[in-house]
Amino acid sequence: MSHAAVPIAGAILLGRRRLSLPVIGIGLVFAMLPDIDVIGFPLGVDYADTWGHRGATHSLLFAAASALFMVALLRPRHYIIASVYLFIAMASHGLLDMLTNGGLGAAILWPWNDQRYFAPITPIAVSPLGISNFISQRGARVLLSEIIWIWVPISVLVGAILGLKKWRLRWLRQNGTAQ
Repeated sequence: MSHAAVPIAGAILLGRRRLSLPVIGIGLVFAMLPDIDVIGFPLGVDYADTWGHRGATHSLLFAAASALFMVALLRPRHYIIASVYLFIAMASHGLLDMLTNGGLGAAILWPWNDQRYFAPITPIAVSPLGISNFISQRGARVLLSEIIWIWVPISVLVGAILGLKKWRLRWLRQNGTAQ
């Protein structure tokens, strides 16, 4: 669930003047969408296969193609901002998965490289697959780990950026350069 933190932060920072509600909504969906690959398990797709869990759908290329496709469909007013927002929303999924301490890593460089990667540090507890496994003591530990390593840092970053924006605007007004 913590994959939504990135597009939420982006929506707060960019605001409704730059992002429409449909773009924000798609961003939230895109943040979770790479895990659609779990539908392959009952179909016999192995975890380590290209289209297995944390495979191609977790790649930067998949994120870029998805973002461009959706922007072509939605035709938002600020298409470059929307494209970058949607790309980051989806790409962040694989990048956050690289910070977990389990699984096979993420194939962020697919199709050029099928290798699964982890970050040099992996502080986030890996989430169990399936909702029934998540509602447990292990699930509670994962949630605490995500609060500590995802939600708190993103909240601090967003707060700092908003504070700087407010300070800058106040400074501009005091110095007669704000419009």
